[in-house]
Amino acid sequence: MIKVYSTDTCPYCHALMDWLEDLGVEFEEVDANTEPDIIAVPVTEIAGKRIVGFDRPAIKKALKAEKLI
Repeated sequence: MIKVYSTDTCPYCHALMDWLEDLGVEFEEVDANTEPDIIAVPVTEIAGKRIVGFDRPAIKKALKAEKLI
């Protein structure tokens, strides 16, 4: 399962989640305020690896490696 750590006020978080939805990728949104080890948002967790920021190339590479796209 993919997790996206985000906040309500983060425009990059919402852009990331919209992009994942456009790709047809299912994910779980997690409120970053409830996770003390998340200090920047968005954070995308794929197969235990965390990608900080809306880094499309890195996220796409991780999704392909896990055969999610």
